[in-house]
Amino acid sequence: MRMKISEAAAASGCHLETIRYYERVGLMPRPTRTGSGYRAFTPADVERLRFISRGRELGFSLEEIRSLLRLNDDPSLSCGDVDVLARAHLADIHQRIQALTRMAGELDRVIAQCAGGERGTCTILGALRHTGEACAGSDATHDLGALRRSGI
Repeated sequence: MRMKISEAAAASGCHLETIRYYERVGLMPRPTRTGSGYRAFTPADVERLRFISRGRELGFSLEEIRSLLRLNDDPSLSCGDVDVLARAHLADIHQRIQALTRMAGELDRVIAQCAGGERGTCTILGALRHTGEACAGSDATHDLGALRRSGI
């Protein structure tokens, strides 16, 4: 059974442009085309799109998903290889949670100091202008940069 991209999008839950993007970056193989030039997707393509979407929902990067797809597509590889990748990803998630917790604590502290007075004496704006002073003894500033680089 072949389906057009709109049907594959509906069946997989992926947006049309997302499917095209996954094709461009090589996560999805280029589908065959109908005589009139439409993409023709198979049920296996829809399953692959769901796999990618679920990986994204779990926070895997596109490169991690690429690795998982290779592991999924090669029956000679062991589940141990998948386990190693998943455990590394889980460790990364735990690090991000710790960083977010530290940032939330710092933001709680700054907000609690806010007296609601004049803008010029606003502790929240001051903390943003003077990051080093506001975060003395805290890694929150560095955590934010790390989180931005990791995609949060």
